[in-house]
Amino acid sequence: MKHKITKRIFLLATILFATVSCSVEKRLSSPEVSIPDSMPGTAESDSLCFADIEWSCIITDSLLSNLITEALENNKDLLTAASRVEELQKLYRVEQSGWYPSLGARAYIDRETNEKSGKGFVEDVEVAAKLTLSWEADFFGRIRYSNKGALAEYMKSIEGKRALQITLIADIATSYFELVALDNEADIIRKTIETRQENLRIAKLRFEGGLTTEIPYQQAKVSLADAAALLPEIEKKIKIKENEISFLTGRMPGEIERIGFNSQILYTENTPLGLPSDLIKRRPDVKAAEYALQSAMAKAGYAWADRFPRFTISLEGGFENNGFAGFLTAPLTYVIGDLTAPLFSFGKRKSKYEAAVAAYEGARLQYEKAVLTAFKEVSNSVAEYLSSKENVVLMNNLLESSRKYVNLATFQYINGYISYIDVLDAQRAYFNAQRTYSKAVRDEYICLIALYKSLGGGWTL
Repeated sequence: MKHKITKRIFLLATILFATVSCSVEKRLSSPEVSIPDSMPGTAESDSLCFADIEWSCIITDSLLSNLITEALENNKDLLTAASRVEELQKLYRVEQSGWYPSLGARAYIDRETNEKSGKGFVEDVEVAAKLTLSWEADFFGRIRYSNKGALAEYMKSIEGKRALQITLIADIATSYFELVALDNEADIIRKTIETRQENLRIAKLRFEGGLTTEIPYQQAKVSLADAAALLPEIEKKIKIKENEISFLTGRMPGEIERIGFNSQILYTENTPLGLPSDLIKRRPDVKAAEYALQSAMAKAGYAWADRFPRFTISLEGGFENNGFAGFLTAPLTYVIGDLTAPLFSFGKRKSKYEAAVAAYEGARLQYEKAVLTAFKEVSNSVAEYLSSKENVVLMNNLLESSRKYVNLATFQYINGYISYIDVLDAQRAYFNAQRTYSKAVRDEYICLIALYKSLGGGWTL
């Protein structure tokens, strides 16, 4: 008879557990995400992806690679994220312990005196040493959901660290390209200053020799002053950019070693975009949003299960006596099944569950937003990279045309066909073309890094 009752209780608990789980799942809406057939900006998607290439293979400049390696080892934000990952890993282990029994030990000496009905004081001494084994039967999924939530938070922290790593690699590379572009622009300005100093010397000789009026001489002075005034601002920007890179690498401000601007810095031969479905798996921010959604679902499940009774089995054993004499000959065993059920809490537990469901809905919308953001960033990056490549070609054509223009204008001025103001116009056009081309090359590198980042590149799968 007792066996049948126990079997029925277990069957009822199993049915209740299944009912609770199904009730939670039915109340929570699944994310509505529509994955396109091809990556934005392309008609077809290759199974290979540019982002699957290790960052050290993308960046061929050894000095930049060293900076990135240093940043990955010493950047304070990344180290903080690593500590957070370790913290949540330990907390997940704490939650896992809920599946197993807990064992406690207690030893005490108790002396109680009291007087009952005027019969005088009665002394009661108790000496005990006990071990207690306690285990909670997870009939309604409270422990299970708690474990799921802790695991989701732990995995979310890992993806957060990976997202930070991708951002750090991109920031270091971008700042480095901006720095070498500033170096190149400073070189252009210095060479232009040297050229205009020579022009001023010649203009002065021609003016003092009576070959020209004073106007070309003054125009040469103005032209030189214009170029010289640009150099201090560029040098200031170079120093600020060096300090920015030093900060990202976790070092004190100082000089950054780098190569010349015209050296090959990046691998740019092939940039396939990969499959849209792989983007969702590769981007750590999307994965982090997915784990946040799983965590929110687990919290809703926990809040639901917390409305139902908790059943705990405890076993206590040891020794207990009214004195040390004969203590070891007084064994004690004690078994109890504890059923704790919330009866009335003015809707507090129900409100907690409804709040958890609302939080899940927010996490679901954030996940959908993360997916949309990922594809938007890829589409933008593709458009910007293709535009930057085309712009480099156009600016190179402008540079070559400007170079021919200044040579021709100088030749015609020497032979008296045009005025000096025409030479200055040609020199200004060439000077601006040099700076524009330098920025165009810089932007192509930066856009390629942005594309690599948007595709989820930057860490090893």
